[in-house]
Amino acid sequence: MTRPLRRRVLYIPGYDPIPPRRYRELYKREGTEQARISGYELGFGARRDRKNFGWGVTGQFGDQRIETEFEVLVWADIVQGSMGQGILTTYGQLLRTAWAYIGSGALFRLMRLRRGPVIAALYPVVVLLVQLLVSVLAGVLVGWGLGHLTTLGWWLGLPVALALTWGGLHLWRRFDGKIFAWYLMHDYAFTAQNQGAYPPALEKRIARFADRIAEVLADDWDEVLVIGHSSGAYLGISVLADLIRSGRVPKGGPQLSYLSLGHVVPMASFLPRANRLRADLRYLSARDELDWIDVTAPGDACSFGLCDPVSVSGVEPADRRHPLILSAAFAQTLSPEKRRELRGRWFRLHFQYLCSFDRPGDYDYFAITAGPLTLAQRFAGRGHSPGRIARAVNRWTKT
Repeated sequence: MTRPLRRRVLYIPGYDPIPPRRYRELYKREGTEQARISGYELGFGARRDRKNFGWGVTGQFGDQRIETEFEVLVWADIVQGSMGQGILTTYGQLLRTAWAYIGSGALFRLMRLRRGPVIAALYPVVVLLVQLLVSVLAGVLVGWGLGHLTTLGWWLGLPVALALTWGGLHLWRRFDGKIFAWYLMHDYAFTAQNQGAYPPALEKRIARFADRIAEVLADDWDEVLVIGHSSGAYLGISVLADLIRSGRVPKGGPQLSYLSLGHVVPMASFLPRANRLRADLRYLSARDELDWIDVTAPGDACSFGLCDPVSVSGVEPADRRHPLILSAAFAQTLSPEKRRELRGRWFRLHFQYLCSFDRPGDYDYFAITAGPLTLAQRFAGRGHSPGRIARAVNRWTKT
């Protein structure tokens, strides 16, 4: 009996505070639906290797059996730490982040690529300022009313106005799970906090991720597939660049593949001190130790759809090999009914890469992760999708 193809997937989430089990639940739910639509079979269970969090998947594609083991490379603790900020600190982040992008000129250059993600970046700034204005106005009106109704005047009205303003901001933050303004503010502030340079805690985590991938590459896998989604896409670039620089990709070992999904690379690489990321982009794009496919969609307003992360960052080397830029083509791969259901749910659309498509095309997350072909085999002979944006518009290109 032929040994089933064995794949190890290491998934790097974006800026996300949720526990990794949510990714397992999402994969099982959406994978079951995609298997029903596409006519293959997926089975879910435990991983043989219980180190860190993950799950096992068995794929049956015709007469071909595939065994996949997933592992989530967790940095949610760093995200949670950066989100645990008070109200005043968050508004301080707002001012510093706005200045980081406006003062460096990055904001205006980003707008020359895609306006959608720039609007998404401005969204939390506008919402938080509106929330502050509404809270202040409510506090002042009530305080003014009390000041005129009592003999204490503003001795009573001012403390009441301040208390109501503060209370209003607390309420806005408490209900942010519906509109994600505070969450997104922390996200962009985290990226911009050092003008694009990684903070020390994240550098340590990147080194740990590289060590873990090197450990996995030493095992008997047919393919080791690293996946980075959203902010995790640029972390994956740095992780893999460090891994290859250190000579830890064994010759004759498993096929090393990298799938970047819904990337936001320019939000970091366009900042003045993102020298490390730009150097990693240049280096990784020329290496033959891996295959790198980048998938985005113009319909995803939270990513830089079809923007080549290497080219637009202004660091494309003469011997560039990667990545291949492909579109998930939401307009074709999602039915009109499904698109209507998702209309206005831009945050959910940003996760569509990890979900089922009711009119699947070449991009099928579950066939890629649990199917019989390696990433390179699946997209062999493909060229860049039409509409690829490759013009260098970044002002800051130092590496």
